[in-house]
Amino acid sequence: MTPHPTWNDIALRLLLTVIAGAAIGFNRGAKGQAVGLRTTILVGLAASVAMVQANILLTVAGKTSDSFGVMDLMRLPLGILTGGGFIGGGAILKRGELVQGVTTASTLWVMTVIGLCLGGGQFGLGMVATALSVLILWTLKWLDIRMPREQRAKIVIESDLIDEFPSAIASLGYTARLEGQTRDDTGSQTRIAFDITWKRPEVAGPPRDLFKIANDRFRVVSLELISHASINE
Repeated sequence: MTPHPTWNDIALRLLLTVIAGAAIGFNRGAKGQAVGLRTTILVGLAASVAMVQANILLTVAGKTSDSFGVMDLMRLPLGILTGGGFIGGGAILKRGELVQGVTTASTLWVMTVIGLCLGGGQFGLGMVATALSVLILWTLKWLDIRMPREQRAKIVIESDLIDEFPSAIASLGYTARLEGQTRDDTGSQTRIAFDITWKRPEVAGPPRDLFKIANDRFRVVSLELISHASINE
């Protein structure tokens, strides 16, 4: 940071922050996230302004003989960084066993750090971080959806044989774990609940072969996908 930033320096820092926020926030907006273009820009701008203010106050460092405190200039950007993490935490949603918004929260946090870098005058570091963030958000998504990952579903069927369903789907690469066994309201039918796990890339789509064999060979009471679509956005 320069001890005496000019208005041209400050304008350049804020402009680069807005550009970086727009580049990163466009990805979130294109994904249909609530935290989109404007929010990402504002988070980065707040961090940048805080760092500019800390830069301006550098000349006030030190204390006189009659003072009793010393100004810690780093508390302001550190507080902004904490606040950025707090805002990002608000973007994370948990619905049952699904957790959504982790990537969006991480995006806000890294945008806060980029804003601090650009606001402090570290243009090279800030722009490299922006380029890497955009690369990760756009390019690595292609790899992420093609990476085999564990997925889960829960199914309840009516059957008198516990081992019949796990045996039927084992050849397709599915593993069924017994969750419980109950009777229906009339007491005449046995309902068996299974937790199903398998590994498959997201791009492969929903497990249609599992749906087919379940519908063709068993009486399905309920079938719920616990994790199929990307949950990190």
